[in-house]
Amino acid sequence: MDVNRKRVLLTGATGGLGRAIAERLTNSGATMVLSSRKAEELTELAASLPGDGHKAVVADLALEGSAERLVSEAGQVDILVANAGLPGTGKLTNFSDQEIARAVTVNLEAPMRMARLLVADMLERKEGHLVFVSSLSGKAPSPSSSVYNATKFGLRGFAFGLRCDLAGTGVGVSVVSPGFVRDAGMFADAEMKAPGGMGTTTPAAVASGVERAIRRDKPEVAVATRRLRVISHFGLANPSMAIRVASGRAGQRAASTLADQQTDKR
Repeated sequence: MDVNRKRVLLTGATGGLGRAIAERLTNSGATMVLSSRKAEELTELAASLPGDGHKAVVADLALEGSAERLVSEAGQVDILVANAGLPGTGKLTNFSDQEIARAVTVNLEAPMRMARLLVADMLERKEGHLVFVSSLSGKAPSPSSSVYNATKFGLRGFAFGLRCDLAGTGVGVSVVSPGFVRDAGMFADAEMKAPGGMGTTTPAAVASGVERAIRRDKPEVAVATRRLRVISHFGLANPSMAIRVASGRAGQRAASTLADQQTDKR
């Protein structure tokens, strides 16, 4: 599906990945409906993008009814890019019930709800695309990330099941799974370096992966170094080995430090 002259609903638009995705798609001719919790940043982003007709809609997807209200205010869209997410890092015993609910709602339930509402119109027009920004943490386990892993594994499963249901309808479904990203995402927010030896990717590369997924109707686009892609695929196929590796002391220490830096973002 060509993004030129298409209307795209993008959640998590004011984060580092969201901004890169918005810039990439507008440079390719898309009109954006931008959403996040940050009204001032949304307005500034919409004004900075090339093209006309961009719209900003403030929404906190953790709140009941916000996903439905966002879809209603967005109007007809051709493409959904569900990019909003909470880190969900930390040991399960350190989470409150409310923090678990927020992570599951924002990372998994809200994308499902938005997709349900948008698909009916896309099916009627026999055209559309749904992109779910997941993570390689949706393929292999990582320490101090059980809640985050759960939401990302779940998002991949939902997307692939939905793709089966929509096969042959003209409506595509894709998952974009970044690895470690520099200058954006969890490590950038925590002012930490990603684990050594695995390599990192960029927000621009993730944005390119989103556009490639839409244009080529790819089931999944993994945006990471070759080494990290191979390791994550191995972890998906060999969970016992992946768990042993992820449970090592060095990985546990780094993950614990990252989680401590992100407690206030749950």
